[in-house]
Amino acid sequence: MTQSVVVQVGQCGNQVGCRFWDLALREHAAVNKKGMYDEALSSFFRNIDTRSGDNGPDIYKGKICSLKARALLIDMEEGVVNEILQGPLRDVFDSKQLITDVSGSGNNWAVGHKIYGCQYRENIVEKLRKTAEHCDSLQCFFIIHSMGGGTGSGLGTFVLNLLEEEFPEVYRFVTSVYPSGEDDVITSPYNSVLAMKELNEHADCVLPIENESLFEIVNKIHQMINSGKLGSTVKQNSLVTSSAGSAKTQVKPFDAMNNIVANLLLNLTSSARFEGSLNMDLNEISMNLVPFPRLHYLVSSLTPLYTLADVNVPSRRLDQMFSDAFSRDHQLIQADPKHSLYLACALLVRGNVQVSDLRRNIERLKPSLQFVSWNQEGWKTGLCSVPPVGHSHSLLALANNTCVKPTFIELKDRFMKLYKKKAHLHHYLQIDGMEQSCFSEAVSSLSDLIEEYNELDATKGGPRVDPSRLKIAV
Repeated sequence: MTQSVVVQVGQCGNQVGCRFWDLALREHAAVNKKGMYDEALSSFFRNIDTRSGDNGPDIYKGKICSLKARALLIDMEEGVVNEILQGPLRDVFDSKQLITDVSGSGNNWAVGHKIYGCQYRENIVEKLRKTAEHCDSLQCFFIIHSMGGGTGSGLGTFVLNLLEEEFPEVYRFVTSVYPSGEDDVITSPYNSVLAMKELNEHADCVLPIENESLFEIVNKIHQMINSGKLGSTVKQNSLVTSSAGSAKTQVKPFDAMNNIVANLLLNLTSSARFEGSLNMDLNEISMNLVPFPRLHYLVSSLTPLYTLADVNVPSRRLDQMFSDAFSRDHQLIQADPKHSLYLACALLVRGNVQVSDLRRNIERLKPSLQFVSWNQEGWKTGLCSVPPVGHSHSLLALANNTCVKPTFIELKDRFMKLYKKKAHLHHYLQIDGMEQSCFSEAVSSLSDLIEEYNELDATKGGPRVDPSRLKIAV
């Protein structure tokens, strides 16, 4: 059994991380009725005997003593991390897993990357090594961060570079939350484009998430609840509702939005944690879905979109679930893969689903999806037998698809609007090691990425040309 480490950076990264650990514990508790420390738990948790002080030995088999998350929490403002440490998850972390400061990065990528990166480099490396030493077979680092702020984008991508230097053999999966067009951080286009260059060069897989999509999904859930559709009910004080327990739409329903991203990570790692008839390892996602090193942005769609901690809704019929996964309403970014070009697609199914169900639905959906000519059979499938809590089945679809291009074009346009006027540039250029060439290189890297997607899109709808076979002389 392999282990993974979660590195959550910045306010958004830590809030999403908090939801992930909460839901992961609930999921394992629902399966692991006897409270035994098993291989499934060991993938993300250590079991420590606390009787002999803080550095008690790890216990591999037997009863759960004290679970500690395989995680590193980093934020240059200590507010969110302090909230986590005072909340119900406080026992899952200890002080050796935290790196905080008090002043924050002021929504400035350069402060996070150049100042705090240099200042905390040794501390971060030491804590990462300690975390890695507690793993028997470390397979993957999951970085959770946002693109628009200073710490998430700047320090988050600095940590990504460090991981490549220190652990070149370990996969780097990045969950990046992209800002919406109406973002209240004026410098978010700068931060996002500077961070994009680092993601292009140093990540194995990036799962882009858009705040706008999450917001729309949460609003749809509220509308469904309020209309009384499907006989759905919301549990009091659930994550979908406000703290008062009423089902009114919140102004910023971050908890419900973060819950969706946490669900994505739970489904992504389910095969690494539980048994299944068709296990899909994390390295297989990178190997099968990323044919070109820079085109490693995977569009995720999820069904169901909520946990049963939130809503009691009758589960979707199996075939309907597959159709949902390819509809725009279930995408975690505002994209339309159906009308764009697929390079590859992975389906991770959980619950009581047979291989025949998978094959039947792939054959049913295939005619409506456009795959690149040289990878017409580019499907990767995984079956995990343990469904999410309270559901009979769930599905996560990961598509390497050219539909991410409009997101990147819009980001570049927002960047250029600021950059042409040199607006707010002085805030960045006064930081040591930050030059104007950093901006031109970053936007050039993004333009190259967009061009690579353009070249692929240009092949769409053309005749399918099978590669010529080798002729064997007899």
